[in-house]
Amino acid sequence: MTSWVGRTATEIAAAVREKRATPHEVVADHLARIDRLDARVGAFRVVRSEAALAEADELAGRADLAELPLAGVPVAVKDNLAVRGEANRNGSAATADIPADHDHPTVARLRAAGAVVVGLTNVPELCVFGTSEGVHGTARNPWDTSRTAGGSSGGSAAAVAAGMVPIALGNDGMGSLRIPAANCGVLGLKPGHGTIPAGIGHGDWFGMSENGPLATTVEDARLMFAVLSDTEAIRPSGNLVRKVAVSVRSPLVGVGVGRPYANAAREAGELLAGAGHEVRPADPPYPYWLGTAALMHWTAGTAVDAEDLDPRRLARRTRVHATVGRRFVAGVRTGERREQLRGRLEPFFAEHDVLLTPALARRGPAAAPWHKRGWLRNVLVNTNYSPLTPPWNLTGWPAMAVPFGTLPSGAPAAVQLVGRPGSELELLELAGQLEELRPWRRTAPLD
Repeated sequence: MTSWVGRTATEIAAAVREKRATPHEVVADHLARIDRLDARVGAFRVVRSEAALAEADELAGRADLAELPLAGVPVAVKDNLAVRGEANRNGSAATADIPADHDHPTVARLRAAGAVVVGLTNVPELCVFGTSEGVHGTARNPWDTSRTAGGSSGGSAAAVAAGMVPIALGNDGMGSLRIPAANCGVLGLKPGHGTIPAGIGHGDWFGMSENGPLATTVEDARLMFAVLSDTEAIRPSGNLVRKVAVSVRSPLVGVGVGRPYANAAREAGELLAGAGHEVRPADPPYPYWLGTAALMHWTAGTAVDAEDLDPRRLARRTRVHATVGRRFVAGVRTGERREQLRGRLEPFFAEHDVLLTPALARRGPAAAPWHKRGWLRNVLVNTNYSPLTPPWNLTGWPAMAVPFGTLPSGAPAAVQLVGRPGSELELLELAGQLEELRPWRRTAPLD
């Protein structure tokens, strides 16, 4: 009997369209894997076993089944996006346990394309931090379950890396897709502003937060991006030569980058140079005030999202984060610092097509009850291990994490690709070349 676990979304959809598999079979296989493994991983807050199977059976009767790009593909959704019939808890005890009466636009697009939502994934409270734990559970890295999956899309990345789903939906306000993708050895694409419907929290953290795909192959990431952006993701010509800048410098003053991640970025640059691209070391002119600006936007976004919630039901680290941010909300709303940052970095991207950096500075911290620890300790841990992602939320430009190389522990390392507005497909193309030149293991060895 054929198992559909471990197959790509592209393979599954083709099999369902061609009647070589039924949506029920595919979804049941993945639900069985979730049932077997998730007690160890903690990817899901809610598993929609009965509802998902019923929706799979309904999907099988659709007249347009043979035309659906994600026919029968199981998908996980981050628990800060509305899924009809399920409560949207956002990792908190302070949010209402009331089923949503609608799908978020991104969820609706996935379902219209034939995907089946099998569950909602664990996040840190209000999706604030780069580790995913709280009152609803702890998301662990499937490659090393003593370590965090990352955050805030930690459950979604863990579900994909564990083979519980081939693709998942997450979002990214300061690195929340790329950080867990890098931790868990999967692809995570944060699109540029306005490319995919956002609608995350109360104002998308001033327009910095974007929804995007998590996947194990570039082909699947490209397919999911096409569905979410409601466009045809046509591959650019593989003969185009890109000017690639390689930088292993941290954007934040006082925060360094560990050798394994720096080496991964340099090696990826060497591979791209060997493939014919113009590659050279070059550091973007990050301003000295970048760290302060990132902290102001990070905390202010939380302050806005927490406005209507009972502070007594929030974890202490979240309350402090929101309290710090309240004083910055008015200034952040002007967008002045973000505009200054774009102006400072635009000449660099006029000279280079793509920036290649480490995705993280060091491996993710322990899977621990960080929500019970102090605010400053959380901020320092997050900043020290993931300083390379926030600038690209502030600019609103596309960026993605790509598995590349291996850490001394045996877990995956990763690099980050950053491009100009509208360059998502170019980033995917470069990621595809890295995938071809240095293939990665798609699923963590949990069995």
